[in-house]
Amino acid sequence: MAAKLRKGDEVIVLAGKDKGKKGTISSVDPKAGKAVVDGVNIAIRATRQTQTSQGGRIPKAMPIDLSNLALLDKDGKATRVGFRMEGDKKVRYAKTTGDVIDA
Repeated sequence: MAAKLRKGDEVIVLAGKDKGKKGTISSVDPKAGKAVVDGVNIAIRATRQTQTSQGGRIPKAMPIDLSNLALLDKDGKATRVGFRMEGDKKVRYAKTTGDVIDA
């Protein structure tokens, strides 16, 4: 299936402890169906001190399921993503407004 949500997309969380929070996707794992969103689904991870980095309790953004994310359109509202052909190119578009997401 084509990627409806990609790295760099501005998204909102639809379900879970961070419901309503907004953020930018920093990485996507299509095989697992998960994405890491900056500032969302934060967990505290204990790491060991090394020569280069300080150890301790470090907050880390954990993956969140793609079904719990929705793309933000230009109005700042959640929208679903569809595909259509523009000439000979397949593009993503916001279903609420009909605007093309990536030119």
